[in-house]
Amino acid sequence: MKIAFFSTKSYDRYFFERYNASFNHTLCFYEAQLNPDTAPLAEGFDAVCVFVNDQLTRATLSILSRKGVRLVALRCAGFNNIDLAAARETGIRVVRVPAYSPHAIAEHAVALALTLNRKTHKAYNRVRENNFSLEKLIGFDLWQKTVGVIGTGQIGAAFCAIMLGFGCRVIAYDSFPSPKLADRGVEYTSLDTLFQRSDILSLHCPLTPDTRHLINKESFSRMKKGVMLINTSRGAVIDTKDAIDALKTGQLGYLGMDVYEQEENLFFRDLSESIIEDDIIARLMSFPNVLVTAHQGFFTNEAFEQIATITLQNISTVEKGADCGNEVPYQPNPSL
Repeated sequence: MKIAFFSTKSYDRYFFERYNASFNHTLCFYEAQLNPDTAPLAEGFDAVCVFVNDQLTRATLSILSRKGVRLVALRCAGFNNIDLAAARETGIRVVRVPAYSPHAIAEHAVALALTLNRKTHKAYNRVRENNFSLEKLIGFDLWQKTVGVIGTGQIGAAFCAIMLGFGCRVIAYDSFPSPKLADRGVEYTSLDTLFQRSDILSLHCPLTPDTRHLINKESFSRMKKGVMLINTSRGAVIDTKDAIDALKTGQLGYLGMDVYEQEENLFFRDLSESIIEDDIIARLMSFPNVLVTAHQGFFTNEAFEQIATITLQNISTVEKGADCGNEVPYQPNPSL
């Protein structure tokens, strides 16, 4: 197939060109995000390959359809940025990478928690300036702390295993509890109980209408004062304005984010010489107990190898007319 890649960086080109040697597709890379304005670039292509911040709205999909595109290949797991109803109406199929190195994202969630707790990012900067003081760097033992996990799919399960290794008490909430995790010592409980008992809360659920702003003013009020919240799932699972209010009162003691509600206007870009107009992210980063990374949880060699290989295999499977196990089934998405 002839494939137009959108929202690409040097690492996308490197890995996809490397693994395409086994598939022989024709690849064309665009740095631009896919949206109604850039969709005409896909004219003459059979498929588009997109990432988390590309905007597959009804308007975008309508243009793609008119240009002859018949397949959207996500190089990620989430598909909340696609209007699936419009895709079905236009006859455009959608495939994704349902899992790729879940350990990469789980380990990044742990890194955020450890960094916030032991303040290694602050210690690093101090020592580079010859400041060897330990003032304001005190943390806490993870041993025997209660860690709450929302979502125990492959990433959440990997996170649970790591925290059990630290000697934590791990409790979890999921619509489909895992017997294997329960056998390993993970206690499944209600969402309300999880909020009340967790010292650390880590989010590993997909973004759906039910999980949008799952963490909000009301849920913060049910948590322990000073709780640590880690989000490596999707930004809109947290109501960011409510998180800021909880930080201001001390109800939320630590916040680690690898995702952000409005990240499509910021992440994956060098804005170091720009004025950031997003007042919410600016306010978040003003807190000393907030740590933001720019959606890098997936960013490992192993994950990229799997992303490239599975994405290209998905495309080849569709091209051959075979059933693709990674095709996204139609379901309404009222947010688009």
